[in-house]
Amino acid sequence: MISPRKLMAMAKKWQKMAGIGRRRKICLPRDKNSSRLADKGHFVVYSMDKRRFMVPLAYLSRTIFIELLRMSEEEFGLPRDGPITLPFDSAAIEYMVSVVGRDVSVELEKALLVSLANNSTVHGGLRSRIIVQGL
Repeated sequence: MISPRKLMAMAKKWQKMAGIGRRRKICLPRDKNSSRLADKGHFVVYSMDKRRFMVPLAYLSRTIFIELLRMSEEEFGLPRDGPITLPFDSAAIEYMVSVVGRDVSVELEKALLVSLANNSTVHGGLRSRIIVQGL
């Protein structure tokens, strides 16, 4: 019988080997017993339905994530001790992350932002920034 510690070490090794060719990853919610810290090179955000997402820091340079963080600030203010919560459900955040992960064009990111602004009644600030900046 293999000890649980050894089994976990083997699983981590297999995950690393399976992900050798990948450039970026996103980790979906963890169980409540897991660490609250993000992996190296990642940051953590939560959805409105309290699901946890670990996102690569490289995504912070993308227009869509900059706007998502602005929308979060408008909706909830700047978090002092708590987590960053994005004003969308987990399905929407998964889609946005997958769009950025595919290295799509800036135009497609802008189109997604426009659709977010059109479908959102709360985020009038995003709608006005899109009009002013010509996004």
